[in-house]
Amino acid sequence: MKFLRELLAAILGVFIAMGIMFLVFMLVISATASSFGGDEKVKVEKNSVLELNLENAIKDYAPKSSDPIAEIFESGEGELGLQKVLNAIENAKTDDDIKGISINSLYVNAGMAQTQVIRDKLLDFKKSGKFILAYADFYMQKSYYLSSVADSIFINPVGGADFRGLSSEILYYKDLEDKTGVQMEVIRHGKYKSAVEPFLTNKMSDANREQISSFLKSIWNEMVVDMAESRNKSVEEINALADSLLVRNPELAIENGMIDGELFNDEYENKLKVLTGVDLDDDLNSVSIGDYIATGKGKIKSTASDKIAVLYAQGEIIYGEGSEDAVGQVKVIEALRKIKEDDKIKALVLRVNSPGGSALASDLIWRELELIKKEKPLVVSMGNLAASGGYYIACNANKIIAEPTTITGSIGVFGVIPNFSKLSNDIGINAEQVGTNKNSFGYSPFEPMSESFYNQAKESVEDIYKTFVSRVASGRNMTEAQVDSIAQGRVWTGVEALNNGLVDSLGSLEDAIELAAEMAEVTDYKTTDYPRYKTDFKDALKPGSFIKLTKENILKEELGIENYEIYNNIKQFSNLKGVQARMPFEIKIK
Repeated sequence: MKFLRELLAAILGVFIAMGIMFLVFMLVISATASSFGGDEKVKVEKNSVLELNLENAIKDYAPKSSDPIAEIFESGEGELGLQKVLNAIENAKTDDDIKGISINSLYVNAGMAQTQVIRDKLLDFKKSGKFILAYADFYMQKSYYLSSVADSIFINPVGGADFRGLSSEILYYKDLEDKTGVQMEVIRHGKYKSAVEPFLTNKMSDANREQISSFLKSIWNEMVVDMAESRNKSVEEINALADSLLVRNPELAIENGMIDGELFNDEYENKLKVLTGVDLDDDLNSVSIGDYIATGKGKIKSTASDKIAVLYAQGEIIYGEGSEDAVGQVKVIEALRKIKEDDKIKALVLRVNSPGGSALASDLIWRELELIKKEKPLVVSMGNLAASGGYYIACNANKIIAEPTTITGSIGVFGVIPNFSKLSNDIGINAEQVGTNKNSFGYSPFEPMSESFYNQAKESVEDIYKTFVSRVASGRNMTEAQVDSIAQGRVWTGVEALNNGLVDSLGSLEDAIELAAEMAEVTDYKTTDYPRYKTDFKDALKPGSFIKLTKENILKEELGIENYEIYNNIKQFSNLKGVQARMPFEIKIK
C-alpha cells in the first residue's frame, strides 16, 4: 500500500507540474502575442491631464524588456526611464490634447539628481502656459520638493508633511562582530573610505562625519534655493520652517505659505475638471506618465542620419558580463567597440550612475574609453552617483558634466575579507592545512590573517590607489599631489566637485549630449542608446528565470521598496570579490 500511495503521489505531482508549465507557457504566448501589437493601444483623449506619479522606480536606463517572463510578472507600469519621462514632459508642452500636469506622488522613487532634473523640466513646461497642480495625502521631503514647482499645492485635510531637513544614518557592527566572533578583515586606503568603517569601530569617525555633513548641506541648499524661489520665500524662511517643524500638518503648512489649500481627492479632481473644461458630472480625462510614454511620447522624433551614442553605466561595477542593473566590462567593452566602428556615430556620451565596484573591471572599461576618445569626442554625464569606480571610468573624458546634487569623487580603494577564526575556535572547530611551499596556504577564513597575507593585500590596495590617482591626474590635468589632496576616499556633490576641479560644469544629460554634438561639429542628429540587452526565449523559460522573478516580486511586495533596497545592498556587499573602488557607504538620505 505504501508503494501505491507513493506512486500515486508521484503521478499527481507530475500532472500538477505539467499543469503549471502549461499555464506559464500560455502566459508567455500571450505576452509574446501582445508584444507584436495584440494589446490595446493607449489613447490620449482631448482635454486630458498628464498624471505624474513617480512611485515606480526611475532608472537612467530602462529599455523595454525582451524577456517574456519579466513582461508577465511586471506589476503596474514597472520601471520608468528618466530620459523617457523628460521627453514625455517636453512633448506634452506642444500636445494640444494635454491641458496640464497633475503631480500626485506620495513617494518619489528616484535619486536626488534625477528628481532635480525632472523638476527643472517641469519648470520649463510651465513656459507653455499650461498649468501644473500638485496633490498628496502626505508629503515626504522629496515629493514636496518636486511638487513645489506647481502653480498650486494641495493636501488632504487630515494629511501632513515631513519637512525637517536632510539626515543620513549608518549602522555600525563592531560590537556585533566581537560578540559573534565573525569579523571582516579590512585593508583600505583613504581616511574617508568609510565603506568599511562600520566593521572597524562602533561609532562614526570625525572624517566621516565631516564628509557626510558637507554633502548633505550641499544637497539641502540646492533644494532650499529651488523651493524658496517657487514659493516666493527666502532661504532663511525655508530653513526656519524646517527647524521649527512648521509644515507638519495642513493648518501650519497653509498658514506658513508652503501649501495652498486642503482638499479631499474628489474636490481636487473637480478642480482639474474645471481647468480642463470638463463638466463636473463627466469623468476626468487623464493619462499616466507611463501610458503617455507608451503612446510614443517618450521619444523625440528625428530623421537625422548622424548620431550621438549614449552609453549607460548604471549600477554596481562588477567583473563579468553585466546587466541593466550592473556594469560589467564585457557588455560595456562590446558596446564601445560597436560605437567606435559605426561611422554614423559622431560622439559618445557616457552616462554614469554608479557607486563603483570592481577595480579591475573599472580599469578595463577605462582603457577602452581611452581608445575611443582618440577617435570620437567623449563627454561624461553624471547622474545620482558617479563615485569611486564610477569616477574612475569617467575621469579621462574630454569633458565631465555633473548634476548639482550628484554624489561623486570617492577616489580610494579597499579590500574586505570575512574571518571566522574566533567563532570557529569558540565552537570547537579547528582547521589544519597542508601545502607544498612557504606561502602556498593563502588565506583561510578559519585562521587569523597572517602578517604576510595582510602585507600582500595592502600592497595590492596601495598599487591600485596609486593607479587610480594617476588616471585622475592625467584625465583632469592635475598633479598627483593635487588629486591626492581631494581623494582619500572622500565624496563630493556636483557643486563641490566643480569647485575642486573633478568636473567641468553642472548640467543634465541633455546638456552633455548638446556639448558632445558641438564638439563633433554636428547640428542635426539623433541619439542611440547602449548597451543593448537581449534575452533569449529559451533562456527566459529556464526555471531559474521564473524563480528569480517570482522571488524578487514577493520580496518587494512583503518588504516594501525601501526595505527591499536595504536587503539588496546587504546582499551586494556580502558578494564583493577582489579589491574595490567603491562608494564609501550606501547613502540613504532622509
